[in-house]
Amino acid sequence: MAKIVQVPARAVVAYGVNPTARFLLRIGVTPNAVTVAGTIGVLIGSYFGARGHLFWATWIVTACALTDVLDGTMARMRGGGGKFGALLDSSMDRIADAAVFGAVAFYLAGEDNPYGGMIAALISLAAGQVVSYVKARAQSLGLNADVGIAERLERLVIVGIGGLLGSAGLEWGLPAALWVLAALSIVTIFQRLVSASRSDLPAGARTEPTVADSPVAVPPVDPKDPAA
Repeated sequence: MAKIVQVPARAVVAYGVNPTARFLLRIGVTPNAVTVAGTIGVLIGSYFGARGHLFWATWIVTACALTDVLDGTMARMRGGGGKFGALLDSSMDRIADAAVFGAVAFYLAGEDNPYGGMIAALISLAAGQVVSYVKARAQSLGLNADVGIAERLERLVIVGIGGLLGSAGLEWGLPAALWVLAALSIVTIFQRLVSASRSDLPAGARTEPTVADSPVAVPPVDPKDPAA
Protein backbone atom coordinates (compact mmCIF):
# COMPACT_ATOMS: atom_id res chain seq x y z
CA MET A 1 0.00 0.00 0.00
CA ALA A 2 1.31 3.44 -0.89
CA LYS A 3 2.63 5.70 1.83
CA ILE A 4 0.43 8.65 2.80
CA VAL A 5 2.88 11.53 2.74
CA GLN A 6 6.35 10.02 2.75
CA VAL A 7 7.36 10.48 -0.88
CA PRO A 8 6.17 14.08 -1.45
CA ALA A 9 7.19 15.23 2.03
CA ARG A 10 10.71 13.85 1.77
CA ALA A 11 11.09 15.25 -1.73
CA VAL A 12 10.27 18.75 -0.45
CA VAL A 13 12.42 18.39 2.66
CA ALA A 14 15.40 17.11 0.65
CA TYR A 15 15.46 20.39 -1.27
CA GLY A 16 16.61 22.19 1.87
CA VAL A 17 18.25 19.27 3.64
CA ASN A 18 21.03 18.53 1.16
CA PRO A 19 22.71 21.98 1.37
CA THR A 20 22.37 21.95 5.18
CA ALA A 21 23.90 18.47 5.38
CA ARG A 22 26.87 19.54 3.26
CA PHE A 23 27.42 22.64 5.39
CA LEU A 24 27.34 20.71 8.69
CA LEU A 25 29.78 18.11 7.38
CA ARG A 26 32.07 20.86 6.16
CA ILE A 27 32.30 22.43 9.64
CA GLY A 28 32.90 19.06 11.29
CA VAL A 29 29.47 18.14 12.70
CA THR A 30 28.84 14.38 12.69
CA PRO A 31 25.56 12.62 11.85
CA ASN A 32 25.49 11.09 15.34
CA ALA A 33 25.70 14.54 16.93
CA VAL A 34 22.74 15.68 14.83
CA THR A 35 20.79 12.58 15.87
CA VAL A 36 21.30 13.26 19.58
CA ALA A 37 20.62 17.01 19.21
CA GLY A 38 17.37 16.32 17.39
CA THR A 39 16.20 13.97 20.13
CA ILE A 40 16.97 16.56 22.81
CA GLY A 41 14.93 19.07 20.83
CA VAL A 42 12.00 16.66 20.64
CA LEU A 43 12.18 16.16 24.41
CA ILE A 44 12.00 19.94 24.90
CA GLY A 45 9.04 20.19 22.52
CA SER A 46 7.32 17.32 24.32
CA TYR A 47 7.69 19.19 27.61
CA PHE A 48 5.87 22.16 26.08
CA GLY A 49 3.16 19.79 24.88
CA ALA A 50 2.71 18.24 28.30
CA ARG A 51 2.28 21.75 29.72
CA GLY A 52 -0.47 22.47 27.20
CA HIS A 53 1.43 24.73 24.81
CA LEU A 54 0.36 22.72 21.78
CA PHE A 55 1.22 25.30 19.14
CA TRP A 56 4.85 25.70 20.16
CA ALA A 57 5.20 22.03 20.98
CA THR A 58 4.07 21.06 17.49
CA TRP A 59 6.53 23.34 15.74
CA ILE A 60 9.46 22.46 17.99
CA VAL A 61 8.87 18.72 17.62
CA THR A 62 8.37 19.04 13.85
CA ALA A 63 11.56 21.05 13.37
CA CYS A 64 13.61 18.67 15.50
CA ALA A 65 12.09 15.56 13.94
CA LEU A 66 13.42 16.73 10.58
CA THR A 67 16.89 15.91 11.86
CA ASP A 68 15.91 12.29 11.26
CA VAL A 69 16.17 13.10 7.55
CA LEU A 70 19.19 15.35 8.01
CA ASP A 71 21.40 12.86 9.83
CA GLY A 72 20.57 10.15 7.30
CA THR A 73 21.50 12.46 4.44
CA MET A 74 24.77 13.36 6.16
CA ALA A 75 25.60 9.69 6.69
CA ARG A 76 24.99 8.90 3.02
CA MET A 77 27.18 11.82 1.95
CA ARG A 78 29.96 10.43 4.13
CA GLY A 79 29.59 7.04 2.49
CA GLY A 80 27.55 5.39 5.23
CA GLY A 81 26.97 5.93 8.92
CA GLY A 82 28.13 2.55 10.18
CA LYS A 83 26.30 0.02 12.31
CA PHE A 84 26.52 2.07 15.50
CA GLY A 85 25.04 5.09 13.73
CA ALA A 86 22.05 3.00 12.66
CA LEU A 87 21.63 1.65 16.20
CA LEU A 88 21.87 5.13 17.72
CA ASP A 89 19.37 6.55 15.24
CA SER A 90 16.80 3.81 15.94
CA SER A 91 17.27 4.15 19.70
CA MET A 92 16.84 7.93 19.63
CA ASP A 93 13.72 7.56 17.47
CA ARG A 94 12.12 5.29 20.06
CA ILE A 95 12.95 7.74 22.85
CA ALA A 96 11.54 10.66 20.86
CA ASP A 97 8.32 8.80 20.00
CA ALA A 98 7.80 7.81 23.63
CA ALA A 99 8.32 11.43 24.72
CA VAL A 100 5.84 12.82 22.18
CA PHE A 101 3.01 10.41 22.86
CA GLY A 102 3.70 10.31 26.58
CA ALA A 103 3.44 14.10 26.70
CA VAL A 104 0.21 14.07 24.70
CA ALA A 105 -1.30 11.44 27.00
CA PHE A 106 -0.23 13.45 30.06
CA TYR A 107 -1.79 16.62 28.66
CA LEU A 108 -5.07 14.97 27.73
CA ALA A 109 -5.31 13.28 31.13
CA GLY A 110 -5.12 16.73 32.70
CA GLU A 111 -7.91 17.88 30.39
CA ASP A 112 -10.22 15.09 31.65
CA ASN A 113 -9.49 12.86 28.67
CA PRO A 114 -11.68 14.52 26.01
CA TYR A 115 -13.12 12.05 23.49
CA GLY A 116 -10.93 9.32 24.96
CA GLY A 117 -7.85 10.98 23.50
CA MET A 118 -5.56 9.78 26.27
CA ILE A 119 -6.45 6.17 25.50
CA ALA A 120 -5.82 6.77 21.81
CA ALA A 121 -2.43 8.30 22.64
CA LEU A 122 -1.42 5.26 24.67
CA ILE A 123 -2.58 2.90 21.90
CA SER A 124 -0.62 4.95 19.37
CA LEU A 125 2.45 4.85 21.59
CA ALA A 126 2.33 1.09 22.07
CA ALA A 127 1.42 0.34 18.45
CA GLY A 128 4.13 2.65 17.14
CA GLN A 129 6.77 0.79 19.12
CA VAL A 130 5.49 -2.53 17.77
CA VAL A 131 5.50 -1.18 14.20
CA SER A 132 9.19 -0.39 14.52
CA TYR A 133 9.98 -3.65 16.31
CA VAL A 134 8.33 -5.83 13.66
CA LYS A 135 10.41 -4.24 10.90
CA ALA A 136 13.67 -4.49 12.85
CA ARG A 137 13.05 -8.07 13.93
CA ALA A 138 12.00 -9.12 10.43
CA GLN A 139 15.16 -7.65 8.96
CA SER A 140 17.29 -9.51 11.51
CA LEU A 141 15.63 -12.75 10.35
CA GLY A 142 16.11 -11.97 6.68
CA LEU A 143 12.44 -11.20 6.06
CA ASN A 144 10.88 -8.25 4.28
CA ALA A 145 8.57 -6.00 6.34
CA ASP A 146 9.38 -2.65 4.76
CA VAL A 147 5.75 -1.71 4.14
CA GLY A 148 3.03 0.12 5.99
CA ILE A 149 0.47 2.88 5.63
CA ALA A 150 1.69 4.74 8.74
CA GLU A 151 5.43 4.75 9.22
CA ARG A 152 7.24 7.14 11.56
CA LEU A 153 6.99 10.22 9.34
CA GLU A 154 3.27 9.72 8.81
CA ARG A 155 2.70 9.23 12.54
CA LEU A 156 4.44 12.48 13.40
CA VAL A 157 2.57 14.38 10.70
CA ILE A 158 -0.80 13.13 11.93
CA VAL A 159 -0.16 13.94 15.57
CA GLY A 160 1.24 17.32 14.49
CA ILE A 161 -1.97 18.14 12.62
CA GLY A 162 -3.93 17.18 15.71
CA GLY A 163 -1.74 19.45 17.84
CA LEU A 164 -2.34 22.41 15.55
CA LEU A 165 -6.10 21.79 15.57
CA GLY A 166 -6.03 21.62 19.35
CA SER A 167 -4.01 24.83 19.61
CA ALA A 168 -6.67 26.53 17.45
CA GLY A 169 -9.27 25.80 20.11
CA LEU A 170 -10.81 22.71 18.53
CA GLU A 171 -11.08 20.31 21.48
CA TRP A 172 -11.84 17.35 19.25
CA GLY A 173 -8.85 17.93 16.93
CA LEU A 174 -6.09 16.21 18.85
CA PRO A 175 -8.18 13.22 20.05
CA ALA A 176 -9.52 12.69 16.53
CA ALA A 177 -6.02 12.67 15.07
CA LEU A 178 -4.87 10.22 17.72
CA TRP A 179 -7.75 7.80 17.08
CA VAL A 180 -6.99 7.89 13.35
CA LEU A 181 -3.33 7.29 14.13
CA ALA A 182 -4.10 4.43 16.52
CA ALA A 183 -6.16 2.68 13.84
CA LEU A 184 -3.54 3.21 11.12
CA SER A 185 -0.73 2.01 13.40
CA ILE A 186 -2.56 -1.23 14.12
CA VAL A 187 -3.18 -1.72 10.39
CA THR A 188 0.53 -1.14 9.75
CA ILE A 189 1.48 -3.84 12.25
CA PHE A 190 -0.62 -6.39 10.38
CA GLN A 191 0.68 -5.17 7.01
CA ARG A 192 4.24 -5.78 8.13
CA LEU A 193 3.46 -9.17 9.62
CA VAL A 194 1.72 -10.26 6.42
CA SER A 195 4.62 -8.98 4.30
CA ALA A 196 7.13 -10.83 6.48
CA SER A 197 5.05 -13.99 6.29
CA ARG A 198 4.93 -13.87 2.51
CA SER A 199 8.67 -13.34 2.28
CA ASP A 200 9.37 -16.39 4.43
CA LEU A 201 10.11 -19.40 2.22
CA PRO A 202 8.45 -22.48 3.78
CA ALA A 203 10.69 -25.40 4.58
CA GLY A 204 8.75 -27.60 2.18
CA ALA A 205 9.49 -25.21 -0.66
CA ARG A 206 13.24 -25.74 -0.35
CA THR A 207 14.19 -28.47 -2.78
CA GLU A 208 17.35 -30.48 -2.77
CA PRO A 209 19.57 -30.16 -5.87
CA THR A 210 18.74 -32.69 -8.54
CA VAL A 211 21.10 -34.51 -10.87
CA ALA A 212 20.23 -32.04 -13.59
CA ASP A 213 21.16 -29.13 -11.31
CA SER A 214 24.49 -30.68 -10.31
CA PRO A 215 27.77 -30.54 -12.21
CA VAL A 216 28.33 -33.39 -14.62
CA ALA A 217 29.37 -36.39 -12.59
CA VAL A 218 32.72 -37.94 -13.56
CA PRO A 219 32.81 -41.73 -13.02
CA PRO A 220 35.66 -43.01 -10.89
CA VAL A 221 38.72 -44.20 -12.83
CA ASP A 222 39.53 -47.86 -12.58
CA PRO A 223 43.30 -48.15 -12.13
CA LYS A 224 43.19 -51.53 -13.90
CA ASP A 225 41.66 -49.98 -17.01
CA PRO A 226 44.38 -49.85 -19.69
CA ALA A 227 42.86 -46.65 -21.06
CA ALA A 228 43.52 -44.89 -17.76
